[in-house]
Amino acid sequence: MKTYYNAKDFGAKADGVTKDTKAIQEAINLCNKQGGGTVLLEEGTFVSGTLYLRSNVYIEIAVSAKLLASPNIEDYGADTHYNRYRNEKDMDRCFIYAQEAENIGLYGHGEINGNAEAFPNEGSIYRPMMIRLLRCSHIHISDLKLYDSAAWTIAFLDSSYIWTEGLDICNEKRYNGDGLDFDGCSHVFVNNCRIKGTDDNLCLQASSKEYPVKNIHIFNCEFTSICAAIRIGLKSIGSISEVTIHNCTMYNVWREGIKLECTEGGNISDIMVSNIVMRNVRRPIYAILNNRFLPGGLGSSVELTDMPDIGTMKRILFSNIFATDDEEMKETHLRFHKDIMGSPRFNGIRMDAEDNHPIEQIMIDHLVYTTIGGVKREEIPEEYPEVLDQKIHPGISCSENYFPDWSRATFMDIRNVRGVSLKSVQFHAMQQDEREAVILEKCSILHKEITI
Repeated sequence: MKTYYNAKDFGAKADGVTKDTKAIQEAINLCNKQGGGTVLLEEGTFVSGTLYLRSNVYIEIAVSAKLLASPNIEDYGADTHYNRYRNEKDMDRCFIYAQEAENIGLYGHGEINGNAEAFPNEGSIYRPMMIRLLRCSHIHISDLKLYDSAAWTIAFLDSSYIWTEGLDICNEKRYNGDGLDFDGCSHVFVNNCRIKGTDDNLCLQASSKEYPVKNIHIFNCEFTSICAAIRIGLKSIGSISEVTIHNCTMYNVWREGIKLECTEGGNISDIMVSNIVMRNVRRPIYAILNNRFLPGGLGSSVELTDMPDIGTMKRILFSNIFATDDEEMKETHLRFHKDIMGSPRFNGIRMDAEDNHPIEQIMIDHLVYTTIGGVKREEIPEEYPEVLDQKIHPGISCSENYFPDWSRATFMDIRNVRGVSLKSVQFHAMQQDEREAVILEKCSILHKEITI
């Protein structure tokens, strides 16, 4: 039998004005002290600053309730700082925080709202994340509406045994509008979630060798993103492996559908992507193996102090993929009216690696891709940059994350992959396109079955 702690019994007003932080936190603390249970929020809007979730405590947000983030940055604790990105401190604070807790969760059919409009993109020192969970285990988050975070929606860090199910995430009002971010996590189950945002909908990263990312299961989800739907890597000091993604749809994704980036010396392997339907996804599949450390380390993993060696990427399977463009994809798409996120010449399936560090064992089985096409030859520069080892060629412009911002092939450009298998692959262009249809350069081909 569940033990409930109603926040109103601790003095919460739920009037949409009064700060209910103290009352809700007292309910959480007593619940934890007495062995665990559920803190109940019902009937009204509970305004709060940072809440600290404790072991064996669940928060139920009833359908009649909204948990609304305070508009004042002073109401967010400075002790929730744990940002894995070097020199990016604007998201150090957060709304709901837990550290080294177990058996915790948030559920119900109500809403958590991050009050994004109170924290503008420009001129704001801090924009709090909605939820950050550090070194926690046995986490359940289900059935909630998670709307309008001022930054990332949920960051799971160095945590394990995570279940997220039935979430409706909408994060479209600010930069860094990620949905679910898992860094250093294992035994993760993401099911029946709908995610819309201005950045990566779902991200798997390994910012530390101490916490490998493995045993990840993503299924029955719907993604819409101005950036990528699913991103694997970028932060990749450690390893990312044993990932399954299946039975998902992606709609209006202005950059990549599935994006794999091994950039910090780690290893990405054993990834299986199957039964995916994409509609208006600019670049359905993208993979790059390189090394990256920006001047001053901006955006790099905190543990990375200088340019890493190039890691490895291998054993990646894509099967049963439908990717189709509409007339919408004739347009150039922007983020907040200034950042160009995608255009017709950015399209296609692209994989790239450095000559001496090829990607290995890529399998594409039953893929049908219909692109808008219509790109003229003069729109594409003659020279196409290669991936270079930045330890040997520092500072030289080369193929990397967002460069080049064009594709030299209409449908597929794969370079430096050892062991490529292409079975039952069909390509169609809605408009005549003057680029080469398919480029397979410096690859060893195991099987090639392509119809255009």
